[in-house]
Amino acid sequence: MTDTYPETHLIIRGTEINYLFICPTKLWYFAKGITMEQESEYVDLGKFLHEKSYFGEEKDVKIGMISIDFIKKGDIIEVHEVKKGKSMEKAHEMQALYYLYYLKKLGINAKAILNYPKLRETKEITLEGREKEVEKAIGEVEQIKSLSVPPKPVKTKKCKKCAYYELCWV
Repeated sequence: MTDTYPETHLIIRGTEINYLFICPTKLWYFAKGITMEQESEYVDLGKFLHEKSYFGEEKDVKIGMISIDFIKKGDIIEVHEVKKGKSMEKAHEMQALYYLYYLKKLGINAKAILNYPKLRETKEITLEGREKEVEKAIGEVEQIKSLSVPPKPVKTKKCKKCAYYELCWV
């Protein structure tokens, strides 16, 4: 990536980074504007959890192309993401790392906290030593988004709970 990154490439949403690590096919559909989440009871449950947790926090903070669940300001800015469970922890972590990377490119240093309220757990994430990993993910997202057809889906146990299940498998 070049120094012009903020001006030319900050066009990826955190959800796209998340979906890269869940399913590239889901990422492609989402990036093309085919959204099935409004039909999903699992997405509804996640939204409910997000809305009912962490009262008093300013939620859904939008900065450019990213939307952060909530931010705490102190000696260092904390970017908080609220998640239902840890089954897709790698996707959650990469989404948080992308937010930190994005903010760093804008001159804002921060750390991320993954919040799992149902589990009563948190996980702290820092960008230190992981920028190349984020840049690789950005490149993969850009490559998938540029495809004229979706990548062939790979059936996993995650598929049955996915909002795109019928699109891929019926």
